[in-house]
Amino acid sequence: MTKQNEQIWDPALRAFHWALAVAVIGGWLLGQFGPLQMTLHFWAGYAVAALIVFRLLWGVVGPRNARFTSFLRGPGTVIAYVRTLPARTSVHPKGHNPLGGWSIVAMLAVLAAQVATGLILDPEDYINTGPLAGMVSADWNRWALGMHHTLAVVLLALVVLHVAAILFYRFWKREDLVTPMITGQRRQAGRSRKGRFTAHGRTG
Repeated sequence: MTKQNEQIWDPALRAFHWALAVAVIGGWLLGQFGPLQMTLHFWAGYAVAALIVFRLLWGVVGPRNARFTSFLRGPGTVIAYVRTLPARTSVHPKGHNPLGGWSIVAMLAVLAAQVATGLILDPEDYINTGPLAGMVSADWNRWALGMHHTLAVVLLALVVLHVAAILFYRFWKREDLVTPMITGQRRQAGRSRKGRFTAHGRTG
């Protein structure tokens, strides 16, 4: 069976992915070490906000595989894809699979909420106060503080699920998801006898 390379990720999307990983992990770690690191924590949050804006724009004007319209599908398509997961062989969706597409939306939504609450929280320690905290009431300040901590746990859970999915695809589905996000290309052995799963369903 002949090997072939398939271009699936553009350079801008790959740069976004790794920059977001660094900003999120760095920001989360900095947030655990107390007030002396909070300036860097806030800058990590600003970086995340800028990256989210880029991803939303790139999801509209970027290459096909980067666009939301190429991977956000309805429940029927998602369920059909989920049914293929027990099979050991990969069905090689072009770009994000239907389930992974919605996980991206969940991650972006949680990150956006995390940034928003970080901007207005006020723990009343005169150090960790968000830059926009003075624009809302004290009740909103306290709500944002609690929600910011809650969302940090949710975000950690999503990151763990993301890593677990990578390991699942690597060892169960025999598909490397990391290398294509570095090189932009996926190396595959011809076409699987089970066919190819596109955003619209299975072919072949």
